[in-house]
Amino acid sequence: MLQEYKKIMVGIDGSVESANAFDRAVAVALRNDAELLLVNIIDLRAFQSISTYDTMVAEDTKKGAEQLIADFAEEAKRAGITKIQTRVEFGSPKVMMATTVPKEENVDLIMIGATGLSYIERLFIGSVAQYVTAHAKCDILIVR
Repeated sequence: MLQEYKKIMVGIDGSVESANAFDRAVAVALRNDAELLLVNIIDLRAFQSISTYDTMVAEDTKKGAEQLIADFAEEAKRAGITKIQTRVEFGSPKVMMATTVPKEENVDLIMIGATGLSYIERLFIGSVAQYVTAHAKCDILIVR
């Protein structure tokens, strides 16, 4: 019996790997007539080095992420996906992608790139993909 997915979450961070995950997610969503949830989590740690938390920097970052997600949503529509949801939020990408968003959105498949934009984070902290693999409660597809 084949697994049928109803809601597929894709982590989008602007990396080539996340674009590859998006392409695969579109194909899986079309085969399953599934809803596609496009997610970008803005890491709050990126703002810790700013001496006074500049809300303009945060808002500009969020606007850029929202535009990135909107562009991918438009591409999904052109590909034939009819059910698309987007989320752009501040928080810990690892925790939000692995547990918080999937639980809130009733996700049954997470698709993410094997590596994202932060090489330094992978060296010292561990990748988002590795964390998601260890903590998510639903199926996961890591795309290279």
